Amino acid sequence: MSETAVVVGASGAMGQVIAHKLATRGLKVVAVARTEAALKSLAETSHQNIIPCVCDVGSDDAIEHIRQKLDGPVRMIVHGPGVATAGGVSVVPTSSIVDSVNIKVGGLLRVVRAADSRLVEGARIVAIGGLYGFEPDAHAATAGVCNAALANTVRQLSLAYGARRITAHLLSPGPVDTERLRRIATAIATRENLAVERVLDDMRGQSPIGAFTTVGQVAWAVALLLDPEADALAGSTLFLDAGRRRSIP
Repeated sequence: MSETAVVVGASGAMGQVIAHKLATRGLKVVAVARTEAALKSLAETSHQNIIPCVCDVGSDDAIEHIRQKLDGPVRMIVHGPGVATAGGVSVVPTSSIVDSVNIKVGGLLRVVRAADSRLVEGARIVAIGGLYGFEPDAHAATAGVCNAALANTVRQLSLAYGARRITAHLLSPGPVDTERLRRIATAIATRENLAVERVLDDMRGQSPIGAFTTVGQVAWAVALLLDPEADALAGSTLFLDAGRRRSIP
């Protein structure tokens, strides 16, 4: 029986590429997102091993929805839903902070519980939490708080599942070159009365090599964790930030 990967956030630019990558590695992919049309399009235009699962990981109902789509051993969970960028910590609505933690942390726990009984030895639990969880940004309080909490949750999952030879990992990309990033840059440019390209150039300038991370690089790192040698990375964070993180661990 073929092994399965569960990919949360599969309708987004990053999730689609990850789903394709894992399907080409021979895994059946249960693609989870809230939008039925986007998932249907993904399944129709891509590898035949992609199975849509329409649900909201911000709700406990998602546990049963995902569980019903699983009919074999689960080799990997990839949890990569996006959260809204609602401004800096002095102005962000507190409800936005709560919602972001529910989606990132609560959502991860829900998908893990949905797959728990089917996780095989050597399975990987992979969460994607951006760099703002480690390097706070003046415009992204929600991402900073929820991704910091996500890093701790991944380490706890690594402890909880280690005896079953199941490892948990956090991938922490810097700004990823997507349409979503450009929408964020546009919002900052409007607020600060700057040109959008100036904001994007400033973002690139935070990297020593002047680069954004690409969705292909994130998908590469996800697939890398399928290798047996990745056991050594249990509970750790892989920074895919093009050199942006400068603080001492």
